[in-house]
Amino acid sequence: MGPEGESMRLLIMISLLFGTVFAQQEPAPNDARGWMNAGVQAYRGAQYQQAVQDFQKAVDLDPNNAEYRLYLGSTYMTQYVPGSESPENLAFADKATSEFARVLEIDPNNKTAIASMASLLYQEAQGAPNPEQKSQKLDQAREWYQKLIAVDPQNKEAYYSLGVIDWLKFYPRLMTERTRLGMWPETPGPLPDAMARQDLKTQYGAMIDDGLANLQKALDIDPQYDDAMAYMNLLIRERADVRDTADDYKQDVAAANAWARKALETRRMKAQTTTVRPLGDLQANAQAAPPPPPPPPPSQHPGVTPQRIRVSGKTEAANLIRRVEPDYPPLAKQARVQGTVRFTVLIAKDGTIENMQLVSGHPLLVAAAQDAVRQWVYKPTLLNGQPVEVVTFVEVNFTLSQ
Repeated sequence: MGPEGESMRLLIMISLLFGTVFAQQEPAPNDARGWMNAGVQAYRGAQYQQAVQDFQKAVDLDPNNAEYRLYLGSTYMTQYVPGSESPENLAFADKATSEFARVLEIDPNNKTAIASMASLLYQEAQGAPNPEQKSQKLDQAREWYQKLIAVDPQNKEAYYSLGVIDWLKFYPRLMTERTRLGMWPETPGPLPDAMARQDLKTQYGAMIDDGLANLQKALDIDPQYDDAMAYMNLLIRERADVRDTADDYKQDVAAANAWARKALETRRMKAQTTTVRPLGDLQANAQAAPPPPPPPPPSQHPGVTPQRIRVSGKTEAANLIRRVEPDYPPLAKQARVQGTVRFTVLIAKDGTIENMQLVSGHPLLVAAAQDAVRQWVYKPTLLNGQPVEVVTFVEVNFTLSQ
């Protein structure tokens, strides 16, 4: 799971926050609080268009209320799908950004607004149409994650996200050099061109160190943070290619392998253990919560049906009617690479995959996973008797026993 995983945690946190407010307040349709509660109910019924209208009315009545604007921005962000270039989708991102910025004018240290700005920019980077725009968005996301750490020094996801961003900026440049030098993915390093190694170290050496330091900080906060372990493995493994000697290269590869094993062991342990957090800090519980359940039938505004809803990956998997298994890439087998590739997908109204965005996964496995998932077909999702688009997460597992 990458910073896009942080996005899902934010959405879960927002959903829980909505539920808390609704449970504590009775709707009062003649004032701002009443419109806010109506928006909460519409949101919980997956009626995002109606929720936007209700929250906007609350904002219009009380423009300086950061809470109302946070709900409005969060509802826009919920509807944004990374990688889709439709004007409507881009407008969701722009409007969400505008509302979060307004929240921060009112409350400069609002952690949820800062985290949402960072997460949204990271998502936009993943869907950027060219490398330059992607790099620019990643740099902007980095700045917001640093701001989040300034107000929340124990936020492990912020440190983790900074490490992932460093890896995302270094990895493509390294792969370009390997290709230029005629190296296959499984060809051991270091790079045979000493000048190329020096150029990469000059340009990215500090970035690599920064990424490893941030991942270590995330692990200091949560020693069982398996996603951070996985990226420690990746960043050290890629760093090995710019080492000056074969011995240094082998030491890095050995360290990377150790992190990979630790990540797999930790995931196995977590899969066997269910941890229940006591009720307490809302954000901590939200980040540990499972994906939200499918939205219930709307109980208010029956004439409004959303065009798009979010559904947990586990729930939507029950609607999968055609699953194509990936071919295990031969190079990945030779390199003894295994693991899980995760995507955010947009399922069209007819059940086909309309858009997909990589969340995490080893580069040697991604293409095969993409080819397989593009062929998946789901049973169309109906809400109020009408088909709707579905945003969800999917996972494709590769094990060497395949």
